Amino acid sequence: QPAFRAHSTTSMANFEKVELKEGDKVIPVHVFGDKAKPGVIVIQEWWGVNEQIKIHAAKIAASGYRVLIPDLYRGKVGLDAEEASHLMGTLDFKNAVEDIRAAAKYLKEEGSEKVGVTGFCMGGALTIASNTLVDDIAAGVCFYGIPPAELADPAVMKTPIQCHFGNKDSMAGFSDADAANALEDKLKAAGVPYEFFRYENVGHAFMNEAPEVGLFALY
Repeated sequence: QPAFRAHSTTSMANFEKVELKEGDKVIPVHVFGDKAKPGVIVIQEWWGVNEQIKIHAAKIAASGYRVLIPDLYRGKVGLDAEEASHLMGTLDFKNAVEDIRAAAKYLKEEGSEKVGVTGFCMGGALTIASNTLVDDIAAGVCFYGIPPAELADPAVMKTPIQCHFGNKDSMAGFSDADAANALEDKLKAAGVPYEFFRYENVGHAFMNEAPEVGLFALY
């Protein structure tokens, strides 16, 4: 059972910062909402746990969920694309899935009967991976990201997945239209319960509300 200790933190929506302990590993997470509500794990973009991801989580919580953001970068935040790319490039994705596994276990032990997962970009890819690999996760909502086959095979997914992709996304092999089509074909052929949404006039990261960080210009 993960041990944890909580202390106050100042951020929007009064997120509580909690440290989960799994063996020798400490996993910092941000939690908000009624413990009895269904849980949603919200996974960061490549930038890290910034205000944008907290905005997404707060909106989900307002719809009647308890939300948890695992800090996969352990407090680091990319301030520009080069730094964010470096942080994502050095992340151990298998270890990140284990962080998400611990987060799902924690939410269920705290009172959430069911736990889902959602994420954006890098977090979208980890959403698919976690929905495939983590038994405590009941469903996932992926925004524009597909994990490498060596991390997780979506064809063996047993729980429902909803996917959102922009048809003008140019992230080849990760979230572009061809990659999205291949993902849907795989889900359909395997009989995975899924919904797929495509958006005609948008590219990558269309859910990000902070274009001043230079995100939209990248893709």
